Amino acid sequence: MAFDLVIFDCDGVLVDSEVISCASLADQLTAAGLPTSHEEVMARFLGRSTAAIAEDFRARTGSELPEEFLPRFRLDVAERMRRELLPIPDIQGVLEGLRTLGLPFCVASSSERPRLDLALTLTGLIDFFDARIFNAAMVARGKPAPDLFLHAAETLGADPARCLVIEDSPAGVLAGKAAGMTVWGFTGGSHQRAGSAETLVKAGADRLFNRMQEFDVPEFTRNHGQQRHRQVAPR
Repeated sequence: MAFDLVIFDCDGVLVDSEVISCASLADQLTAAGLPTSHEEVMARFLGRSTAAIAEDFRARTGSELPEEFLPRFRLDVAERMRRELLPIPDIQGVLEGLRTLGLPFCVASSSERPRLDLALTLTGLIDFFDARIFNAAMVARGKPAPDLFLHAAETLGADPARCLVIEDSPAGVLAGKAAGMTVWGFTGGSHQRAGSAETLVKAGADRLFNRMQEFDVPEFTRNHGQQRHRQVAPR
């Protein structure tokens, strides 16, 4: 089918940040008295918001997150991103291709807005999105609920059934499918492990791809009766 809107997750799809944020979160949870490994963070929180971290901490310890936890976590992630963050290879070519085709696209992420802005600025991607940046603070429920994707589609005037979501986490795939959208699972981030693809398929991903060079979409055809299949990533 032809799509009217492409919705990108950010972490692990536009920028290779999941390893950075998961390592930081594991360190911060351990320092807060809840020993947590990188693998546990990946399993529990990949693609989810800071609200999910607080809920999980409360359930596992019977206590609230320390007041200083989130400020320290945000600062640590920002410092690590400034040192280490890179864009996903070839993502700029994909975005340039979509813009050339006239196919609207946006980002819808569980990350807080300051972190989103920092990540997109550090990687030179922010100018592609203008005001088309959506995050979990805009809706009542974060991923895996469909609220964020539905909000993005409604704001941009797109039918959910004609939206394509690009996600790297089971929570994100579940959210996209619950929204009635087509979801492609991206497995090319450095955080992906053996078995990651299977978890995305189990969550309902309609297709998997490992490199942005494999990304292709039908040309935007809202006002046209024909559709053509065109590569948008560089060869």
